[in-house]
Amino acid sequence: MSDQIYTEQDPAGGIPSGIPSGIPSGENSPKTVPNPVKASDIKDGIKDVLPILIAIVPFAAVFGAVAIESGLSFGEVMITSLSIYAAASQYVMIDLMGQNVPVWSIVLAVFAVNFRHVLYSASIGRTMGAFSFWQKALAFFLLVDPQFASSEARASKSGLRPAYYFSYALMIYGTWMAANAIGALFGSLISSPATYGLDFILPLYFTGLVAGFHKRPNFVLILITSAGVSLAAYLTIGSPWHITLGGIAGLIIAAALSKPKVISTPEESTANV
Repeated sequence: MSDQIYTEQDPAGGIPSGIPSGIPSGENSPKTVPNPVKASDIKDGIKDVLPILIAIVPFAAVFGAVAIESGLSFGEVMITSLSIYAAASQYVMIDLMGQNVPVWSIVLAVFAVNFRHVLYSASIGRTMGAFSFWQKALAFFLLVDPQFASSEARASKSGLRPAYYFSYALMIYGTWMAANAIGALFGSLISSPATYGLDFILPLYFTGLVAGFHKRPNFVLILITSAGVSLAAYLTIGSPWHITLGGIAGLIIAAALSKPKVISTPEESTANV
């Protein structure tokens, strides 16, 4: 991720061929210039994440307020968000803590909700050829629902690189933590978030993310299968298993309907001429 260094000399013996126009001629020494691809990735990451930040602020602030009301201290709220960093799981954890259920039940429920991140990692990991080992490790920690959707779209459009991924991810992470703190400190001022429709902002955004994949093969069938299984699980087994089971069902259908790419051998190519 360091700045790119252009050292290749022009065949005519002039300035390095990678130097953009506007740099005074006659300077034949190698130049260090900003990598335009990296700068563009950072800019695109920040631009793409702005809509989700608007949705995250009230959602995260409400969590901070609810966590304080449930008996957590301000420090415990912040440590929870820093270490777990999974909104749905944190809400489930707080809800179950209020019901005085056994600790193992809370852990199991959090695992069930977060299991979809295993599926996310398996999918997005295939597009991380430009990431180092440690970059991948950090990327998987920061992998949340909107991050996955945006990264998948970016990978199919122009390739996924660390500059785009982390500019997007760190904006969400920082906003989540800041809004948590605001909610924990001043959340008591909002008596009922549902009254203002704040509880509907994030589901609405996720609906938009899902709709963004409508051009993918078998989109409608996968969506109907996943939603149907999720609804059935919710009505029978209950929350939070409907999230994981719905995601697994969609994944199975997508894998079953996917067509492997057939790579022709040189002999086959010659025979077809």
